[in-house]
Amino acid sequence: MDLPLVYHRDYVAPLPEGHRFPMPKFQQLYELLLADSVAHPYQFHTPERPPQKLIELVHTPEYVQAYYEGTLDLKAQRRIGLPWSPALVNRTCVAVGGTILTAKLALSHGLACNTAGGTHHAFPSYGSGFCIFNDLAIASRVLQKLGLVQKILIVDLDVHQGDGTAFIFQDDRTVFTFSMHCEVNFPGTKQKSDLDVPLPIGMEDDAYLQTLAAYLPDLLSEVKPDLIFYDAGVDPHVGDRLGKLALTDTGIYRREMQVLSTCIATGYPVACVIGGGYADDLKSLVYRHSLVHRAASEVYRHFHL
Repeated sequence: MDLPLVYHRDYVAPLPEGHRFPMPKFQQLYELLLADSVAHPYQFHTPERPPQKLIELVHTPEYVQAYYEGTLDLKAQRRIGLPWSPALVNRTCVAVGGTILTAKLALSHGLACNTAGGTHHAFPSYGSGFCIFNDLAIASRVLQKLGLVQKILIVDLDVHQGDGTAFIFQDDRTVFTFSMHCEVNFPGTKQKSDLDVPLPIGMEDDAYLQTLAAYLPDLLSEVKPDLIFYDAGVDPHVGDRLGKLALTDTGIYRREMQVLSTCIATGYPVACVIGGGYADDLKSLVYRHSLVHRAASEVYRHFHL
């Protein structure tokens, strides 16, 4: 068996020319993984669009319906930052389905990776920062509802705080939220995760990895989760337009190896999503996103999962 991966061609929806969200990266990531023989076609699983009632395990019916129908007001649309279209509605829902499927595959195989996901700025009644529905929160609720897991740990290493996720689970002892993010960055108003580790602007590889090592192993022994969601945002990279930290490609790869080997070695299954990443050079950005899949493939083989 090889590492299970999740992709759907509907992960890409048309956006206006010049839009700053790098929508083509999802298809290009899939193509790069195949071109570099990181993965083979048979490793990819195709998600389904989840029924509306599953999205409403986290989001209010009013918000979900308004988004489905395209009747959100202009202010709510602007807060999301993506222009509404039926194709984007479908893309949003299919990507949520992708994270649900990735989580199920992680439980059965020990480790699995989505080629999208990590929409951690979405709140129950509104979207924000390119995030419409919170895939991490929805997948957590779906797996709990199915009785597949009880305790979940969300490890969010996107450069921006996982504020929507923190808010959704703020009074919930069954989901532990850990966010390690740049202190002076979006969102302006931070929420309270179970554990927040704010980082100074310009932090480089070694200091970042040492900080992570100071928290993650203890967290695993304390939480003892049935499943870990790992948001592997690559926006802490020095070349990211929205990041403000200074990790290199090597630093990102070391981070992925550190997170995955630490979790898998202690027996906890991990479902990975790719999180944020913003760069003018799309090819470099897509390569950065592929680092979690490269690391996961290595860890999967090493631990004979």
